[in-house]
Amino acid sequence: MSQSVLKLPTNQLYKMQSYYKASLKGNPPPGAVFAAKVNGCSVTAYKSGKVLFQGPNHEQEASKWGTSNPSENKKKKTSKPSPTESTHAPPSSLYTSSHAGSDEAGTGDYFGPITVACAYVREDQIAKLKAAGVRDSKSLKDPQIEQIARKIVQMEVPYSLVTLHNEKYNQWQRKGWSQGKMKTMLHHHAYNKLLQKMNPTQPEGWVIDQFAERSIYEKHLRSEKATLQDNVYFLKKAESYSIAVAAASIIARTGFVRQMDKLSEQAGLTLPKGASQKVDQAAAKLIETKGSEALEQYAKVHFANTEKAYKWIK
Repeated sequence: MSQSVLKLPTNQLYKMQSYYKASLKGNPPPGAVFAAKVNGCSVTAYKSGKVLFQGPNHEQEASKWGTSNPSENKKKKTSKPSPTESTHAPPSSLYTSSHAGSDEAGTGDYFGPITVACAYVREDQIAKLKAAGVRDSKSLKDPQIEQIARKIVQMEVPYSLVTLHNEKYNQWQRKGWSQGKMKTMLHHHAYNKLLQKMNPTQPEGWVIDQFAERSIYEKHLRSEKATLQDNVYFLKKAESYSIAVAAASIIARTGFVRQMDKLSEQAGLTLPKGASQKVDQAAAKLIETKGSEALEQYAKVHFANTEKAYKWIK
């Protein structure tokens, strides 16, 4: 089974237990602080500080809490990088060159769309963007992200932003599209839009914050009769290395937050981010006030939160 393993301090384990409160299992295994099941991932935290993430979404869920330790991952029995990672990671010189980067937001949130941004950063802009606070959006709060996004725009950094609204997301999901395929096509479209905007300038390379192996990414493209562009590189935690990916992550998050604000206004109630019990309760209120069919417009309806929401309806 695909899995990720983290080693975390004890106080972090209890924060996690509180975060997964609505999804806790009744009988955790011996030696475990808690066990939970959420969005295609089983999470088990042990008293030793070891946290095991198993299932299709293990990497996505583990990334919320830290970086997986490859030596403890069953899929990686040695510290040597896999051929895909070593072959398709960008050369280190690219990070200090003019290049593009892309990242997404909203994939783990029940409410709201998926947004993907692609940004092009010139070599002479790198230091200025770092000074402006551009870094991984996961380490920033939403008000900070909004402020930094304005600075990125003021510096005239070329970017594209693609939004997959919930109605289309749900249609694709029912057609059998995985989130991986959706993200592939969104990143592909975002980069093409950026290239059109920049024409005739061409980036020295494009770094994708890796969510799938290159072979899987290309398979998704072929299924839609699309081909991978030139000089494309895949890297996990790319926002920690590439300022272009970091800028894209901030733009994507800003786009997601703004869409959430619009949806909350339309719904007549604040739609929480994430997939917690608060989200279940908000979904229940939405069903009660607008009917179950309204979820198509606001939510990723295949998430477990939909079923949980009905339990809150009296």
